Amino acid sequence: MPNYWLMKSEPFKYSWDDLVAEEEGTWDGVRNHSAKLNLRAMEVGDEAFFYHSREGLEIVGVVEVTVAGIGDPTDETGKWAAVKIKPKRKFDNPVTLKQIKAEPKLADCELVRLSRLSVAKIKPDEWKLICKMSEG
Repeated sequence: MPNYWLMKSEPFKYSWDDLVAEEEGTWDGVRNHSAKLNLRAMEVGDEAFFYHSREGLEIVGVVEVTVAGIGDPTDETGKWAAVKIKPKRKFDNPVTLKQIKAEPKLADCELVRLSRLSVAKIKPDEWKLICKMSEG
């Protein structure tokens, strides 16, 4: 059974469309210890929501981890983690932070509770509900 995650990116730095154009991207540059631990916990086949932060504030699609357990190529110290991901599916109806905060069943979601965390764990029931919300 795969684990589920949420990965945040500012679209002007790296957007869903950038990932689609690359076909497979490296999720690097994370400099938060909790997010680093989440990256290290990821396994090939895990899925993650791709969240546009700052602009949009919405989950725009689902990605799949294709390579796990690699060092961050932007880090000369060797202490930060990275993974490779590929786009799996784009949401026809992105799920906004406002919608997530308005859903009582998502009150404990790390996206809500730990709003500054750039790589967050998503529980299976939260995953299913957010996917359903994306259906419109």
